[in-house]
Amino acid sequence: MTHSRFPLPVSAAPAAFSPAALQRLLPDLSQLPAQACCWVGFSGGLDSTVLLHALAQLHLPIRLRALHINHQISPYADAWQQQCAAFCAQLGIAFSAEKVRVINTGKGVEDAARTARYEVFERYLGAGDLLLTAHHANDQAETLLLRLVRGTGPRGLAAMAAQRPLGNGLLVRPLLGFSRAQLEAYARAQQLRWVEDESNQDDAYDRNFLRNQVLPLLVQRWPALMRKWQQTAELCAEQEDLLTELAQADLRAATPRAERVGQSIDLQALKALSPARVQNLLRYWLRSQGLSAPEQNHWQQIRQQLLDAKPDSEANVSWGDVSLRLFRGRLYRLPVRLPTLALQLELCPAADKPMLSPRLSNLQIRPRLGGERCKPAGRAHSQTLKKLLQEYGLEPWWREQLPLVYSGDELVAVGDLWVCEGYAAEPGEAGYRLGWQLADH
Repeated sequence: MTHSRFPLPVSAAPAAFSPAALQRLLPDLSQLPAQACCWVGFSGGLDSTVLLHALAQLHLPIRLRALHINHQISPYADAWQQQCAAFCAQLGIAFSAEKVRVINTGKGVEDAARTARYEVFERYLGAGDLLLTAHHANDQAETLLLRLVRGTGPRGLAAMAAQRPLGNGLLVRPLLGFSRAQLEAYARAQQLRWVEDESNQDDAYDRNFLRNQVLPLLVQRWPALMRKWQQTAELCAEQEDLLTELAQADLRAATPRAERVGQSIDLQALKALSPARVQNLLRYWLRSQGLSAPEQNHWQQIRQQLLDAKPDSEANVSWGDVSLRLFRGRLYRLPVRLPTLALQLELCPAADKPMLSPRLSNLQIRPRLGGERCKPAGRAHSQTLKKLLQEYGLEPWWREQLPLVYSGDELVAVGDLWVCEGYAAEPGEAGYRLGWQLADH
């Protein structure tokens, strides 16, 4: 299903918040499947309380459910969950809550909490569902400032997207054009009560420091700052869309191909591009597979060790969860830790692909030791396994762990690549099918 874009840029949101103003910023609900559900990320804070209350006033033609994530960080977390449940009961909105463990892996508590939160969101979203979150203009300005401080390009400066795919559904942020002050004015007019998270006053967190110390000064000097920065984010998002379209076209020209593990693209097609387009293509290629893009310090390594390397280079440029390698004119994307290969033998009916004879006994699967020789079925002479694998074109990183099949002391098959001469099932005869599997990944 394709979702329509918002009918107007969020920077053009009305001067005051109201349910009617919110409705004009929602996607076209008529395009959603009949069973679709609209989830609201409901923390109980000001922003999500206003969003949920306004949605309840609209009586939308879609199931509305609130989803609360209990991070178990604050000593008041359980009390907040109860307050959220009571508010939803008052509005007649179904309420769900999930407790999560926030594990700081080195990127900070805020990042860890966000990761845990979105894992739950993604798990709850069914096909065609919406998830509405209450991020507003102040949040957008904070995000943009944080990314500027840390260094970023158009993708980062686009800050938070007004909508993006999430799991099986769509994440929507309809409040990005409204300031916190506008939301608070609505909440006070409606006499709403909300949760006040005591950690929001702790300036040890970067976002809180910007919110409490930096942004008030900037807004005092430039009152239109929030709206201007939202416009900047929207313009950067448009530029990012253009870069994505260019990357998609370049990727098609590079003929991406699925491999045993990961993918590969044509190296010559990559080399024909300018450095900027190479970076744009690689970022898109990796991100489209849910992988981390190279940091700035990796680009020189990619250029020198891969793009400008000799054809037989065995260079390996890696970071995070990604490893890039070369083989026979293609650039391979692999995991940093290669999975273990395992070979499975299954007795099957006759097939076109050569299978091992069912009359073989004492079949064993062994690892390579080096120096093996064999004669593939149909070949006139035997050769070393090393030379045969080179001829076959098996990637070098798989050769050492290639599983071999023996009948007693006789080598009868090599991985799922070929059966050796004299050990294949007869035409029309059932036999053992060789299946090369990944033991872990």
